[in-house]
Amino acid sequence: MYLIVGLGNPGREYEQTRHNVGFVAADYLAQCYNIQLTRLKFKGAVGEGRIAGERCVILKPHTYMNLSGESVRDCAAFYKLAPENIIVMYDDVALNVGAVRIRPSGSDGGHNGMKSIIYQLNSDQFPRVRFGVGAAEHNMVDHVLGKFSHEDGVAVTAAIKRIEDIIPEIIQNGVQSAMNKFNKR
Repeated sequence: MYLIVGLGNPGREYEQTRHNVGFVAADYLAQCYNIQLTRLKFKGAVGEGRIAGERCVILKPHTYMNLSGESVRDCAAFYKLAPENIIVMYDDVALNVGAVRIRPSGSDGGHNGMKSIIYQLNSDQFPRVRFGVGAAEHNMVDHVLGKFSHEDGVAVTAAIKRIEDIIPEIIQNGVQSAMNKFNKR
């Protein structure tokens, strides 16, 4: 069984912002696999279904970004999941707009949502899918809570659509295989 987490902030004011790329990816993945994210549980929106023949839970924490780990911890504990079976999707300012990078583990990279998850799970040994949203030119908060230009929005949407292939690859063949296939230089 797998827990697939899309990071973001709840509320209309955060829709379509750079920081909500994880939410958009979770919604797209749920749509692709006909999983309804309608249950409110574990401090978030949750849905269950099958991806690549495996039982999967998709979670969008509603704790706001900085407390995402509370929601992930509660869900992982309920299903008795090891960190290796938790896949987190989120925005990354260190990557160019539209880039996608998969990693098997690692630091929080300065991302507060990831910092919270690592703290709450007491582990950084979980796969992650990072979506590039470009570097901040001035204020980081304004940048991540800002909306994409039309051109950048098109690039990020194309990147998010790759999740339909990335997640099944991770589940069926492992993170290393997904990295070899989808991490383009």
